[in-house]
Amino acid sequence: MESHRRRSNASSVRSHKPTRPIPLEDDSTKASDALPLPLYLTNAVFFTLFFSAVYFLLNRWREKIRSSTPLHVVTFSEIVAILASVASFIYLLGFFGIDFVQSLVLRPSADVWASEDDEVENEVLLRNEDARKVPCGQALDRSLRSLPPSAPIVTAEKVYDEMPVTVVTEEDEEIIRSVVTGITPSYSLESKLGDCKRAAAIRREALQRLTGKSLSGLPLDGFDYESILGQCCEMPVGYVQIPVGIAGPLLLNGREYSVPMATTEGCLVASTNRGCKAIHLSGGATSVLLRDGMTRAPVVRFGTAKRAADLKFYLEDPENFETLAIVFNRSSRFARLQGIKCAIAGKNLYLRFSCFTGDAMGMNMVSKGVQNVLDFLQSDFPDMDVIGISGNFCSDKKPAAVNWIEGRGKSVVCEAIIKGDTVRKVLKTSVESLVELNMLKNLTGSAMAGALGGFNAHASNIVTAVYLATGQDPAQNVESSHCITMMEAVNDGKDLHVSVTMPSIEVGTVGGGTQLASQSACLNLLGVKGASKESPGANSRLLATIVAGAVLAGELSLMSALAAGQLVKSHMKYNRSSKDVSKAASA
Repeated sequence: MESHRRRSNASSVRSHKPTRPIPLEDDSTKASDALPLPLYLTNAVFFTLFFSAVYFLLNRWREKIRSSTPLHVVTFSEIVAILASVASFIYLLGFFGIDFVQSLVLRPSADVWASEDDEVENEVLLRNEDARKVPCGQALDRSLRSLPPSAPIVTAEKVYDEMPVTVVTEEDEEIIRSVVTGITPSYSLESKLGDCKRAAAIRREALQRLTGKSLSGLPLDGFDYESILGQCCEMPVGYVQIPVGIAGPLLLNGREYSVPMATTEGCLVASTNRGCKAIHLSGGATSVLLRDGMTRAPVVRFGTAKRAADLKFYLEDPENFETLAIVFNRSSRFARLQGIKCAIAGKNLYLRFSCFTGDAMGMNMVSKGVQNVLDFLQSDFPDMDVIGISGNFCSDKKPAAVNWIEGRGKSVVCEAIIKGDTVRKVLKTSVESLVELNMLKNLTGSAMAGALGGFNAHASNIVTAVYLATGQDPAQNVESSHCITMMEAVNDGKDLHVSVTMPSIEVGTVGGGTQLASQSACLNLLGVKGASKESPGANSRLLATIVAGAVLAGELSLMSALAAGQLVKSHMKYNRSSKDVSKAASA
């Protein structure tokens, strides 16, 4: 029985080879043991030796060149210097203590594991005989005895599909304990290890041990953690899966678009798809870009309100705009200052800069330009105290009347005329019912609620779903969902004219989450991936019009469902699962 168990374990390990070698007790020799010195002193010796030898050789070669002496004629001291530089270079490259260099130089390939001796593999199996053979979530029970330091820890990680066994080496176990005890900061794992995937796995295991909670349902494998380093997410432990559905084709300005929507709300994609069908059967929708400019509004303070007013007059003087624009535009080859709007509150001044940002959403770009202008103004207004680069007069990620009135990002209006037959056959309602419902719900009802930019049925639903799918900042859904939906009967009451006006759609096709593989694929589906080579900003403007067109389709379908009394019925059909969730989880 025991031999059968060992053979079974051996086949399991062969089918799931570890990505790192498992160190054994008799193979603990390190390169730093070459000298009887501590590691940091050994590194310092070779560091000094390398640069001293290189410096000596460079000086010698310069003298030979000046004296026309052949370089291949070397003295005994030069030979010693060459050997010292080569030896120290090899040591520094392989054993300087930089983990990412070691991982590149010493990382074993799959062929190495394939050719390993079976006796070594059996020895590893014997060492693992008493190891925990349970999923990592179950292994978090703190009542379990701890393993001896010399034994590798074997944990199985399961999401919903069969996942490979993760083998944690002694080295990883030591790092995990260091993170748990607080010796090694969790945020520093990427820089210390030089391997983002390994850092995420170690951080994940440390988190499970600290909290006693399992993360077995949160995927770890199958994601490029290098792609988010320094730009998208810090201290990752996995990634969340959100399904992506397709609504369309959306016929907009004579072109068809398949709109990707990432959501967990049933009915949303189906409803938007029905709206796209109604628009398509009626000849399509038309969208117009009204404005394109990202804003940033710092707040500065003076000793008196008069001095604050002096700066206001200076900034709003047309004669000074060209100078300010030159200073601002130095921040980027795409940044173009469009205007500055000022507002005073006592001795505090709020400066709302508006800037064209190309195909980027542009928050960082406009912020750099604003900083340039503030530095420039300090010479003429030395008593100006910059309180903050953002004073909420922008206004970013908050519902604000200034965005509703002045606009922020892309301002778009989109319209369509839906034929009466389509309203009856596809939308299952009438033109009269839709017009009445829109007036009482989206206009009067929103006014009764004191809505700010919320004169619509559910614009934020579509905006958020498209933003998640295309790598936009989901928090900017707040102002990007500002929308007023209008409906009226046309052509003697036979057809329906429907429009959405959205003054602050904030999107980009470069930077941030747009560079991730999944989001980049969705942008490519729409034909707006990356920066436009022909016309800077064209891709982001097109994406904004597609967002508005998708919102138009979503508004049309939901309002029709409400008018026809189908909302509850459709949600009970598409937004309810008949699957036994507890049984699915256990399976």
